[in-house]
Amino acid sequence: MKTRCVGRETIEVNSPIVKHIPVLAETLAEQITLPPDGVMVDSTIGQGGHSYLFGQILGPSAVLIGLDVDKDAILRARSRLKDLACKVILIHCNFSQIIEQVHKQGIKEVDFILADLGVSSAQLSDSKTGLSFLEDMPLDMRIDKRLKTTAADIIKNTDEKKLADLIYNYGQDRASRRIARFIVQHRKNAPITTTGQLAKIVCRALGQQRRRWRIHPATRTFQALRITVNKELENLEQLLDSGPKILKKNGQIAVISFHSLEDRLVKDSFKQNEKEGIYKIITKKPIVPTREEIAANRRARSAKLRIALKQ
Repeated sequence: MKTRCVGRETIEVNSPIVKHIPVLAETLAEQITLPPDGVMVDSTIGQGGHSYLFGQILGPSAVLIGLDVDKDAILRARSRLKDLACKVILIHCNFSQIIEQVHKQGIKEVDFILADLGVSSAQLSDSKTGLSFLEDMPLDMRIDKRLKTTAADIIKNTDEKKLADLIYNYGQDRASRRIARFIVQHRKNAPITTTGQLAKIVCRALGQQRRRWRIHPATRTFQALRITVNKELENLEQLLDSGPKILKKNGQIAVISFHSLEDRLVKDSFKQNEKEGIYKIITKKPIVPTREEIAANRRARSAKLRIALKQ
């Protein structure tokens, strides 16, 4: 299986559709064995980078199912994957619905499940999504626009204690109490409706508006709000619970996470399933990007890949 060459090809794609570099693509190509007539579910299809990699080795009788909550991502992936030999099915849904959606296609079990949990460059730069503190955008953060609650709603309606707990639990920011206090004080006088407003408030709370920082002071607060708005951890738990129910014997599940909360859920799920004799963990320690990959793609620096095999 000449997946290494395919991996290099994918990484070097300069298509205007694929504007980002799929993280740990070559490593996945080396680790995953996928039969030419297999069924793969890319539960976070994104711009199709990882799926294009594996689609190169799937034959006409194979099926590639791509899921994504971002409707625009589905459109980009459709353009990227249209020339693959395998059957491509793209579905606008959350990966927590993986069993339901796969069964709707008349498929009972799959050979491979992939989840890349990172936020894409396209999503960060999209002003409608409102994820970035580097530009002043509406404070939205809904990757799936069918969701009702925005980040602005949470900032407006959550009491100070619950807001502090949210920032601490999901953002892991030790200054969460102070940040929450500054937010509540500000909203008494004026609503907080943009990412720029919120970022400035967090900087003032931390007293770092003029200092140099390793990461932007608002990073953890924004992470906490994004996780809450999109119910990311709850949905990930459902995906992980679905894996043993839908994978074939010797099927594999690979998850690329980008912060410790996600990675802990993946690690604990894999360990529990191994303890019960359902999984064999392939990656005893998470695989991380090489220095060369991080130099080429800075967004890869916090990525961790874990893989398990259904026994």
